[in-house]
This record gives sequence, structure tokens and C-alpha cells, in this order.
Amino acid sequence: MSEQQFDIQTELKKLPAKPGVYLMYDEYDHVIYVGKAIKLRNRVRQYFQSTSKGPKIDQMVRHIRRFEIIVTESELEALALECNLIKEHHPKYNTMLMDDKTYPYIKVTVTEDYPRVFLTRDLKRDQDRYFGPYTDVTAARSVMDLVMKLYRIRRCRRVLPRDIGKERACLQHDIRQCDAPCQGSISKEEYRAHIEQVLEFLEGRYKPVRDDLKKRMETYAQQLEYEKATGCRELLTQLESIAQTQRVTSEREDDLDIIALARNEQDAVVQMFFVRAGRLIGRDHFYLQTGTEEEPGPVLADFIKQFYGGTASIPGRLLLSDTVEEADLLAAWLSEKRGHKVVLHTPQKGGKEHLVKMARDNAQMVLEKDAQRLRNDRARTVGAAEEIRSLLELPVLHRIEAYDISNISGFASVGSMVVFEDGRAKPSDYRKFRIKGVQGADDYASLAEVLRRRLRRGLKEQQDAGDRYGDKFSRLPDLIMMDGGKGQVGVALNVLDELGLAIPVSGMVKDDRHRTRGLYFENKLIPIATDSEGFKLITRIQDEAHRFAITYHRNLRSKNQVHSVLDDIPQIGPARRKALMKAFANLDEIKEADKEQLAALPSMNEAAAQAVHEFFHRTQQTGE
Repeated sequence: MSEQQFDIQTELKKLPAKPGVYLMYDEYDHVIYVGKAIKLRNRVRQYFQSTSKGPKIDQMVRHIRRFEIIVTESELEALALECNLIKEHHPKYNTMLMDDKTYPYIKVTVTEDYPRVFLTRDLKRDQDRYFGPYTDVTAARSVMDLVMKLYRIRRCRRVLPRDIGKERACLQHDIRQCDAPCQGSISKEEYRAHIEQVLEFLEGRYKPVRDDLKKRMETYAQQLEYEKATGCRELLTQLESIAQTQRVTSEREDDLDIIALARNEQDAVVQMFFVRAGRLIGRDHFYLQTGTEEEPGPVLADFIKQFYGGTASIPGRLLLSDTVEEADLLAAWLSEKRGHKVVLHTPQKGGKEHLVKMARDNAQMVLEKDAQRLRNDRARTVGAAEEIRSLLELPVLHRIEAYDISNISGFASVGSMVVFEDGRAKPSDYRKFRIKGVQGADDYASLAEVLRRRLRRGLKEQQDAGDRYGDKFSRLPDLIMMDGGKGQVGVALNVLDELGLAIPVSGMVKDDRHRTRGLYFENKLIPIATDSEGFKLITRIQDEAHRFAITYHRNLRSKNQVHSVLDDIPQIGPARRKALMKAFANLDEIKEADKEQLAALPSMNEAAAQAVHEFFHRTQQTGE
């Protein structure tokens, strides 16, 4: 719905007194805020009342041109939808988690007859056992290594007992880190006993393992088997190293996450401690993009939604440094995701309060240590984008798309589209184009084809999705940057005019030494200081568009140059070519084979064998 058709005051009167989610759009139809409400009517109206709601919200309201609502059955459903929409749109005025981290877990497939143990980042809601998260991948691999040495559990994907004896044992058996259940070398009952020991070990009960290793080491030493005794001593050393990193925080075998917030005038950091079975198994910190006037509670609530909205493991208890107003709602949402009860608690005294204080102190330390780095990072990204916006006098500059063409004398022409949002490269939105409708080395026509295909697809996805964004192509840029000057900019403007779009276009102009020297915009060459962050961002965008196009073109050339003589034989496709190459050592053997030998190969028949035989004998006779 366009701004002319949408009258905010009229639409406010239509709002229902029901739970749901609201999306605020700016003048460029970008989603700039996503929120939820128990009663949409009351919550959305508050934004348009005359009283101030703080600098950040007041600034946001000045940009709102329309809003959209989605009614839900409950506030819990609204919370889940809000999390998904924030993750999809990354609205400018929402508190945003800047890190998108995933952690490895150790998975034990207890639902299988012969369980496996392996590392995974894919946390599923199944009946298998997961241990973690391990914030240090090296530590996770050390635990895995020790488990394999101690219990010799399989990691392969063979389906047992169905596949027992079908293939030879793998390398893990040869290096004595697997008991080869795939060969029937260990009974199911004995193997299951090993799995129970693995589970006990991963739960942090190290004493039985420690006692057993000491006993075996002493026995081997008495029997003068010093090599085996040394092996046990090394395993003990590795076990002690792992045990020391997992500090005991509670005599109770609690699973909990400790979440603490620290802030200054510009930045915010959340520190997390992960406690499993009463042991601190890891910690990590996260940077937040937030307004300084926001209270700690809502910031923590937004962090919880975004962090646990993904695939993170959810423990039974969260200890928070600050109270959140919607704690009961968040707890209900987390409980539904986990499948068991989750409690949110802000401790005021005792051991738990001490742990939260320790997490807050760590967050403050990280914030102070990284303050300058954060400021530098903001200057080279958001600050650089703001420089370009100001230089070109644009009202907003969130998303930049840049295009380049690569070919060699017109061979395999390709186009690249790279995307930068708020000054950061966004590789997930990059796109590659094979030029289809242009013959030869015509960069202008190739650029026109690429832009036309990209923008048409974006418009179609917008139309299919209605007011809501569809795929990533539907997010049109705030600025298009072309790798060149007046000619390339003219091509882009012609395509935009053809499609009825009004998107600013700038050319990244280079000097005689192929170095960026300025921007061509609205028929003017605009110089830019070479020591500015805006100039450095333009250079990064130009280099990235060029690199992406060149890499794609190089890959296509490599594929086209990998050509076999067998590809020239009629009736020989990939499957038959593979069968021939597997059966014969070289082309000479294929030439010498008779028709019966050829026809007997997998996927071959008499006609294909005849074609191969005739091809080589005809080639020999003609001397080709």
C-alpha cells in the first residue's frame, strides 16, 4: 500500500483489541521496527501520541509512513512470530544481536542399536542425547578425542546391524579408536555398556574413569608393559586438563545459562556462562546494537528472544543480571521450545547472585577492552555508509548493491551482484549471473541483462508476497553502484526507467592506474577524500564485485576446459563415461577392447558399445 493510500490516523481507528505483531515501514517501504502487543489497538496508538518516548523511538516515529499488523491467537504466538520477523528483516530500530554464532555439541545417538558419537552444530528435538554447548571448538574436539581413546565408539554412518560384515572396517579400527561393531567384533550388550560409560563421562562424572586409568597404569607398570602404562598416563593427563576447564559451580547438578548485561554510552555487551550438570563448560560474549536510552530489562529480553530463537540449547533455568517485565511470557515461550519447564530468575543473594555478578564483571571488562575496536568497526561500516549517504545527499542508505561483468574476448560472460548492508558485506545475498542474451564482449548489454533479470525478479517476488518481503531479491537497494562511469550509470538508469523504478545509481570511477578516484552521480563527478572511511568502503565494494565476478568466470572456464575424448562419442554420457574410466586404466585399453567387453560394463548396452568401438577404429583409420 503506498503512502498516498495509507492514512495513519484512519488506520489507527481500525486496529483490533487483540494480540498480535506490528511492522513499521518507512518512506522507502523498509521494515524499520517489529513489535508485539497483547492489544494491538493500545500498543500501536501509543507511538503516535504527542508525548515523548525517548530519542530513539521519537526518531523512528518521524520515519513511519505506514504499518502492518498480524493478529495472533495469543501473546505467546505473537512472541514467536515477532522473533521470526526480527530475524528476517533486521529492523533498524530493534535491539539487534550483532553476532550470529552457533556452537558444537557432542551427540550420542542413543536411539540407534549401535549408537554413534560425533560433533554437530545441528541441535534437533529428537530422542538422542546432546552435550554442550562447547564455546571452544578445540575443547570439544579434545573431549571427543578422549572419548574415542577410552571407549572406542563408532563414528561412521553405517546402519547396524543391517550392514554388519558388508564392508571392511575403517581406519578408526586400525588406529584402535573403534571396536568395529560393523564387523561383529563386539556384542551389542558390550557395546551398549561402553555407551553408558560414555554418557556418564560426558555428564561430568570423571572419578570412575580416573580411578580405572590409575589402576590400569599401575598394573601395566608392575607387568613391565611400560608402553601401555605410558598410554594410560597420557590419557590421565588429558582427562585432568578437561576436568580443570569445567569448574564446579554447584553441588546440585543444575543445567543453567547465566546472562549478564554491561553498557556504556554507545555499546552493549552480553556475557553468557553455560553451566551443565553443575559445571561451567563454556562462556561467550555478544555485542548488541541498541539505543543508549533503553532500560536493561527490555534489552535483555530482546537478546533472549534472538539467541534462543535459533538452534541454541535451552536449559531449565536462566539467571539474569536484570529483571525483565515479560519474564513469565518468555518462560512460557522457552518452555514450549524446550519441551520442559524453563524458569527465569534474577538472584539477589547467595551463590547464584555471585555467579551473575561474575558474568556482569566479565561483560564490563569486555566492553572496556573492546570499546575502541567497536568504535573503529562502527566508523568503517555504519559510519562509512553515512559518509556516502551524506556525500550523495540521499535520505537513507541501508542496502548497497554493486555490479560487475567478467569475460575474456566475450567467452562465458558472467555478471556479479554483491550486497553491502550498513557498510558490511552480506555474502548470503550475493548473486551470480550467466549472460544468456548477449553475444561477444558487450559489457553494456551484459550489465543491462543482469540488472533487468535481478530487478524483474525482485518486483515479481514483491508482487507474489504482497506487502511483505519474499525472497532476498525482493529487497531492492537504496543505492546501485556500477563499476564504471557515465556509460555504466546510463545503462542502469535506462533499465530502471524501463521498469518504472526510482533507485539512485552511482558509478565508481577509476583513474588511469585503475584506482578509485570518485563517484559519478547525477551527471557529476564527485571527488572523495582518499583517507576517508567512505572512500575505503567504496574501494571494498568495487574490489568485492570484481573479485566475485572473476572467481565465477574462472570456475566456469575450468569446467569448460575439463573435456574428455569420451565426451565426443555419441550415446556416451556421464554415467557411461564413468563406467569406462573405472573399468579401463587408460584410453589405449578402451581402444583395444572388443564390443562384448564394452557391452558387459554397467550402464552400457550393445548400441553404446558399438558407438565406442566405431569411434576409436574410425579415428584410427582417418588419423584424426
